[in-house]
Amino acid sequence: MFQAKKAQDMTYFKALCYFIGVVQLVLGALYLFAPQFFVAWQGLSEIGQDINYPLAMLAGRFLVYGVGMFVIASDPVRYRIWADGMIAIQMIDLAAGLFYTGTGVVSIEHSGIAMFNATLFIIGLSLLRRGVARRVTA
Repeated sequence: MFQAKKAQDMTYFKALCYFIGVVQLVLGALYLFAPQFFVAWQGLSEIGQDINYPLAMLAGRFLVYGVGMFVIASDPVRYRIWADGMIAIQMIDLAAGLFYTGTGVVSIEHSGIAMFNATLFIIGLSLLRRGVARRVTA
């Protein structure tokens, strides 16, 4: 019975890693290839063309970690530390969202989906990670 629970946790963990990977790849592609469009689509203030450069650098990180989430899914026990890295990234994203929304810089309409996703990713990866950790120690 315990083995079945661990196998189920591992299946869910892998599925979540694949889902997060896809989200990261989509965000990376949008920030790299269509930053002006993507920022406008989110309803944020218009940005200068020079901001495309740091957004392209940010896109690189989205794209690499997106692929990394697929690697994590291939062997969650071996690459667990990288899943922990995604948890940390999502915690920073959530904290930034709370700060900028709380101070009125952005509205909940602009930050709500990202903060919701960050919260789900934190909870999902954290809970399912315990099943991965049990597999290592069992």
